[in-house]
Amino acid sequence: MKRLVYYIASAFLCSFCGPYVQQAAAQTTEAHLRSTTHEERAERRAERLAEYEKFIDSLVLSHNFEFNAQTVAMDPSIPMRILTNPNYIVTVWRGQLDVCLPYYTGVVPPYRYVLMNTGSPLLSDYLVVQTSYGWNVSFKTTLYAESEYTFNFEIYSHGGATLTISNTWYNPVQYTGTITKIY
Repeated sequence: MKRLVYYIASAFLCSFCGPYVQQAAAQTTEAHLRSTTHEERAERRAERLAEYEKFIDSLVLSHNFEFNAQTVAMDPSIPMRILTNPNYIVTVWRGQLDVCLPYYTGVVPPYRYVLMNTGSPLLSDYLVVQTSYGWNVSFKTTLYAESEYTFNFEIYSHGGATLTISNTWYNPVQYTGTITKIY
């Protein structure tokens, strides 16, 4: 009988006092965050940014990355368009290229808005140059018969990127987006 009373009393205390103990633990965590100085938070933030820069550097140097396009524009006549399709990507992987991007064709208006959805097993003139803001990656490849396209990535250390695709027959088309690893 005594055991039953103890079990009931302990269950009662745990069910009503338990949330207060958890709340006190959360308050101590918040108090710790508030007690850290601005310099400590800035130092942690700088460490995270440096770690992310190393991650971007390793992606670029491995020649295996994915560009996720967010906007497209053709200078200067067509305004920037926001791309909402998450499947608009360029994948550079082991010297190969997969492209799925909207593209403007034509030299003079009216331009045609078409989908460039193809791949290329061979990249030529692959060049990687480190700059003060990140990296420049450029290469050439033939898409759609004998027409040669030049891809020029400006990759920033924070993970943002600008891609310019140029061709001898059409005006250059510029994309902005992010660089991620291939999943």
